[in-house]
Amino acid sequence: MKMINKLRLLWGFLCIFIVVPGTSQTQPEAYRLYDGKGRAVDYDQLVKTIAKVDVVFIGEIHNCVITHWLELKLLDSLYKIHGKKLKVGMEMFESDNQLVLDEYLHGQITGDRFEEEMRLWPNYSTDYASLISYARDHNIPIVATNIPRRYATAVKEHGLSYLDSFSIEAKAYMAPLPIHFQTNESVEQGFVLMGLMGKNKNVNPRQIAEAQAIKDATMAWRIAKNLQEKFIHFNGNFHTDNHEGIIPYLLQYKPETTFMVVRAVRQENILRLEDEYKGIADFYICVPEDMTISY
Repeated sequence: MKMINKLRLLWGFLCIFIVVPGTSQTQPEAYRLYDGKGRAVDYDQLVKTIAKVDVVFIGEIHNCVITHWLELKLLDSLYKIHGKKLKVGMEMFESDNQLVLDEYLHGQITGDRFEEEMRLWPNYSTDYASLISYARDHNIPIVATNIPRRYATAVKEHGLSYLDSFSIEAKAYMAPLPIHFQTNESVEQGFVLMGLMGKNKNVNPRQIAEAQAIKDATMAWRIAKNLQEKFIHFNGNFHTDNHEGIIPYLLQYKPETTFMVVRAVRQENILRLEDEYKGIADFYICVPEDMTISY
């Protein structure tokens, strides 16, 4: 009997280390965090590092629910560190709606009026409303950084120089003209590909790139005008990949600004950061490809 008990004990001990084929399961994970070189970091490391710079850019995937959840967590963490020093900027809001945004944040208008007049993105209620509610509850200023879409559309259809025809009042909602625009063939080819894949077959890649540039410049201008101490900005990852897009304009308008980029990526396997992403941001939120999306 003693021998049998010893054998049972030995078997139980071995079972800790033996995986029976067909029975092992990988623990599901919603995300992992990596630095720019692909080294795993934890949440506290990420927050501690990005809290040191003037501007933190969150390069999001617009329909990624995990990214949006982490945006709220990062906003909360940075607010707990910086308090009243912190401001928020959002690509999702256009500069000519700043007054409506301020009125809502200050409790002067209802949520219904806010949603009616703000030209909100279709995924506002699922992906951005929680950020606005947090800022409203904690009296955090939010800056509507994007150019009004009618002016970006005008550039896409007529070119950057067409903005000269608008009034002084209209130009107050965009970056000072003229903006410095450099042709980027890889960007333009990317827009050609998107056009070929979409409905518009007569895409003008340069004018679309120019429209992208006036968006980037305006977001940078709005950040620079409102940056006093600490700033977190939410934008699509394309606007800050490789420290390009918004960032060169920001450094033009406000030299010596320190910044970091946290970029969202989706991968089939999140156990390591894929090589193609390394170096295009300072940190990564790595999310499984099969994670739920909002639209």
